[in-house]
Amino acid sequence: MLARAYRVTLAARWQQGAEDLMIALHARRSAASVAAWRAAQPRRPLLLALTGTDLYRDIDADPSAQASLALADALVVLNELGPQRLPPALRARCQVVLQSCAERRTLAKTGRHLRALMVGHLRDEKDPLAYLRAVERLAGRADLRFDHIGAALDPALGAQAAALAARQPSYRWLGALAHAEVRRRIQAAHVLVHASRMEGGAHVVIEALRSGTPVIASRIAGNVGLLGSDWGALFEPGDDAALATLLERARDDPDMLPGLQRQAAARAPLFAPAAEAAALHRIVADLLNADPGARS
Repeated sequence: MLARAYRVTLAARWQQGAEDLMIALHARRSAASVAAWRAAQPRRPLLLALTGTDLYRDIDADPSAQASLALADALVVLNELGPQRLPPALRARCQVVLQSCAERRTLAKTGRHLRALMVGHLRDEKDPLAYLRAVERLAGRADLRFDHIGAALDPALGAQAAALAARQPSYRWLGALAHAEVRRRIQAAHVLVHASRMEGGAHVVIEALRSGTPVIASRIAGNVGLLGSDWGALFEPGDDAALATLLERARDDPDMLPGLQRQAAARAPLFAPAAEAAALHRIVADLLNADPGARS
């Protein structure tokens, strides 16, 4: 997004180059590069983008992440509620940049059943167990089908997903799939389930919104900061009973999915690639044009 206007170098670690600006991704993982840049370039700008694990875990207790916050000239968060998570003294440095993806048309969906889809590698932060438990609660509903995409980063969670797939025909664990196939399945699903405990701004939620696919999501800041505080299908993190109720409503209430589709259509332009690119270019230009004396 920046390459059309700037020479951009991508690196896992800063190599003591003569760049005019550093954009660091992740406060803890980029901490060494952030510290080295600031020591070598005290008057050149540093932009730090914060992920979910940064914003909702590391900055509370990790000294290197906290140091990165203090050294950055500007901070980027990936959802509209993100600035509220920062110490008050740092919020003036923070800007929201919503990630983007290409728009996709909604695919035709059968009326014989409702197909729910969860996308996310099987690890604790994504809380796949909330989805699995909700699926078990709905075992008697032949008109509900459940797909699950993601690799078993936690083998124990993978074993539970495999066991459920073996005993409940309505649930399919599809494992890791290519991105193009994941997007197609998002387009084809009646509803995307996003049950995470921790997110900075989940790209899969954005892909659903940009495909016109309704979302049922956990009520965490990373989700609400994408969907909006008035989103019509939120459940408390880990509450599989509430998730199961929302899935039943999605099938039984004829107004629910059309209402969520209207909300998705209203939010979708916020995640257009042109909007993300404009925000990034504005922030970078402001930093490069700022008085370097303000950083000394």
